Amino acid sequence: MSLVSIVIPCRNEVKYISNLLNSIRNSDYPQLLIEILVVDGMSNDGTRDLIINDFITNSNNIKLLDNIKQKTPFAFNLGIKSSQGEYIIILGARHVISKNYISQAIETLKVNKEIGCIGGVVNNVFENKTSEIISLAMSSPFGIGFSNFRSIKKDSYVDSIGSPCFRMDIFNEIGYFDERLTRNQDDDFSFRIIKAGYKILLKANISVQYNVRASFKKLYTQYKQYGYWKVFVNKKHKSVTTLRQLFPMLFLMSIFVLTFISFIFPLAAVVIILEITIYFLISLFFSLKSLKHSNFGLNNLLSHMYTCLILHVSYGHGYIEGIFDFLIINRLPKTNHEKLSR
Repeated sequence: MSLVSIVIPCRNEVKYISNLLNSIRNSDYPQLLIEILVVDGMSNDGTRDLIINDFITNSNNIKLLDNIKQKTPFAFNLGIKSSQGEYIIILGARHVISKNYISQAIETLKVNKEIGCIGGVVNNVFENKTSEIISLAMSSPFGIGFSNFRSIKKDSYVDSIGSPCFRMDIFNEIGYFDERLTRNQDDDFSFRIIKAGYKILLKANISVQYNVRASFKKLYTQYKQYGYWKVFVNKKHKSVTTLRQLFPMLFLMSIFVLTFISFIFPLAAVVIILEITIYFLISLFFSLKSLKHSNFGLNNLLSHMYTCLILHVSYGHGYIEGIFDFLIINRLPKTNHEKLSR
């Protein structure tokens, strides 16, 4: 069997990281062949003390590295470059992996060399009703787009994956994560994997639990940043990496443009009403479908539709802002898009 290095970027995750580390301990993969590198962004909430006192003192396979730049791709690269494993798995501090996650991911990569990256099904977990509604919307094809790995529950080739596992030599071939990217560094790397001729596999018999944020405000900031940085990635590759990324932006732009046109051509107002009506009918259909397979009743219908609207408007807002900054005036990223929505 092969040595695997697990890279965990984190900052102020004292509430969650123990669950992740314990899930790694309970893995069916031999602990002697697991190296854990926690790359901490100088946490000040007790995360560091917890790791040092409760885990490092009781284990010989955990290292704590300092992410002084407090940037996610810098943490990825620092962990990867400090690792000794033949395989690399990147896990978020809010994740909990299934018992077979490591063994099945590595076995698949060993057998199938055309697979450049593999990950599992995402099962969202939540703290309260708000995070439960957000979780439901983030699992909906309408909420986050068809073919998104968060909404797929069967073996599929995808364009990006969460909690990815790689062969170490992939980094020698295509390079490391782009440290300029505050968001979408995984999308950028996934695009480069596919461009190099590999496939990204979502494997249905392994899974990861993800603790969903419980704030609509933070959700808006998160997806606004996703949209904003997506344009930076597109500019870098001179390509639109996925078609679904365009729909929120086109929806917002059409409403904006038609509103101005309606002052000259009143008929445009009819088109706006028709477009918004179609949007909400589609939202209603998928919200009813999501609620049918959940513990929620119809009294949560508007909350689900509202969450989907937040996802679309925030992403489209960020995308439009990114087009202006990166493509029109050719400026560097704004500082307010550098801060993560924790």
